[in-house]
Amino acid sequence: MRVERVREGMQRRGLEALLLVSPENLYYLTGLNHQGYFAFTLLVLPLEGEPLVVARAMEGATISAQIPQCRHIAFADYEDPAEVAANAVASAVRQGAKVGVEESSMCFPLNVWEPLRGRLEGLELVDGSGIVEAFRQVKSPAEIEHVRRSARASSLAIEAGLGTVAAGVSEREVAAAVYREMMLAGSEYPGFAPLIRSRDLLLQEHVTWRPRVIQPQDAVFMELSASVARYHAPLTRMAYVGEAPRGTERAADIASAGLEAVREALRPGNVNGEVYAAWQRVIDSGLGHSNYRRHHCGYAIGIGFPPSWVGGASVAGLRAGGTTEIREGMVFHVLSWILDQEPADYVISDTMLVTANGGEILTTTRRDPIVVPS
Repeated sequence: MRVERVREGMQRRGLEALLLVSPENLYYLTGLNHQGYFAFTLLVLPLEGEPLVVARAMEGATISAQIPQCRHIAFADYEDPAEVAANAVASAVRQGAKVGVEESSMCFPLNVWEPLRGRLEGLELVDGSGIVEAFRQVKSPAEIEHVRRSARASSLAIEAGLGTVAAGVSEREVAAAVYREMMLAGSEYPGFAPLIRSRDLLLQEHVTWRPRVIQPQDAVFMELSASVARYHAPLTRMAYVGEAPRGTERAADIASAGLEAVREALRPGNVNGEVYAAWQRVIDSGLGHSNYRRHHCGYAIGIGFPPSWVGGASVAGLRAGGTTEIREGMVFHVLSWILDQEPADYVISDTMLVTANGGEILTTTRRDPIVVPS
């Protein structure tokens, strides 16, 4: 069914084939779930006929077991994958055909793409990015169930981390507790490592644990997601050791009100820019000024492979001025963060499912300030 829908989208664009390289799109269309995506892997999806998967020869057993509906076009490690890929594409389409290429993916290295493009001069190559993602945005009931299970595992994992935070404990010990609970709760390896760091690195948004020992009056930030059937459900919390800084309760009220504003605005028919504006109005009112701006207050999530849980190189955010329509069945990681502002820093985020009545929060960890004994 998924392949049929994508082929209908291809046909509307006049494409006779689509060349896909991102793990998320390959998984969505074929079910190929492994860690071999670090090597060049290409799905050639013709408008008719069997899909072709160009991948290392050593992945043959995995491909034949997981996706027997696809033909494996293998290349040995001493062969040029661009040449093998060019021959595969030429076997699937006629000369002069219009072929879409997933140009936006980080998985199309230049040392493959440049020679491949040169060998396909007889074809009309156009950017086919976003065709599959458009179908991935709205989740089926089965996909939503995977996200729900992931949200449960994420919540249990972050609660295990919060319960481990204490003066004298290292960030590494917190990470170990998170991973243990995440796996026992049913998660696979996540697409992105849990982000666990003390307050001195709070503003460095994509760094994670060190061997550093947590101190009295410290705070520990945690942002993480489990992965169930490759579907993610992130959330963010922070634990304060001994006591929270002055103003934290007020900052928590503002951030929580912002999260609620997004939950209310995530209704079918709204656009992502309207959702961001609803969040921004609450934050402006709470802070008493309009100088605080973030690049977004959330982003679409679902299938993810390393190095990301957002599902590819681009981020489909809830951002100012956005015109993407919100539809029932979309899933977002909603962030209501107040950083480097008075009255205090505060971070909360949760996974939300778009329903007919607004956002349903799937992650369940408490959202008030979390203070642990020093």
